[in-house]
Amino acid sequence: MKISKQTYARFADAHAPRSPILKNCLFAFLVGGTICTLGQILRDVFQNLCSFDEETAGTLTSGSLILIAVVLTALGTFDKIAKHAGAGTLVPITGFANAVVSPAIDSRAEGLVLGVGAKIFTVAGPVLLYGTLAGFVYGVILWLSQQF
Repeated sequence: MKISKQTYARFADAHAPRSPILKNCLFAFLVGGTICTLGQILRDVFQNLCSFDEETAGTLTSGSLILIAVVLTALGTFDKIAKHAGAGTLVPITGFANAVVSPAIDSRAEGLVLGVGAKIFTVAGPVLLYGTLAGFVYGVILWLSQQF
């Protein structure tokens, strides 16, 4: 039996489970908001209770969020949270930490050099590359626009 691509697409769409968009958005909002709230609490603690200046408190907050994401990833908890929260866990610093650590953990059996070292940036590498390239291109465009 041979069917066209359009017929198959209609069949697949009709039988695919519907995604609970509202629920997914709510979980993403709540988890992302919780991560951001935790970051603000950490910043306030570092700045007000520990008496660090604003810049140092911000650096310590970023480092703390990265450490928390790495530990949760290593324990397998981050992925369980992400399964329910979706994009809410992609708050940049925690999502990036997870993207760097996950491939390293998955390939640790291959050794430190050929496993962890070679695969640690398989997910984050393209983000770094194209993010840096885009920043350079936008910087050149800005510089050129100021010259004329």
